[in-house]
Amino acid sequence: QAQLVESGGGLVQAGGSLRLSCVVSGSIISYNDLGWYRQAPGKQRDLVAAITTTGSINYSDSVKGRFTISRDYAKNTMYLQMNSLKPEDTAVYYCKARYSLNGRDYWGKGTQVTVSL
Repeated sequence: QAQLVESGGGLVQAGGSLRLSCVVSGSIISYNDLGWYRQAPGKQRDLVAAITTTGSINYSDSVKGRFTISRDYAKNTMYLQMNSLKPEDTAVYYCKARYSLNGRDYWGKGTQVTVSL
């Protein structure tokens, strides 16, 4: 059973930065389509950033130029560097990865990010 565990969330003032981490069980090479999603209260879960096995990266328009997704093969970890945070970035952030051996998507339990004025 693949497992993903997020960390790095917290409370930060507007304009500040946070880096989220997502450790995957086993080798990160075994996962395709790594991504970060977020869900604010009363809203649907939306894609924030994604990276494919070929290195292709996609960002939502609302975070382009402020957030950066990356992965570290040695640490089996993907990251989301978030700069110039805004109150509207407040949400629970989830990482997701597709396990290549069975094609299933696996999600972490989420980490709360709160941006204050």
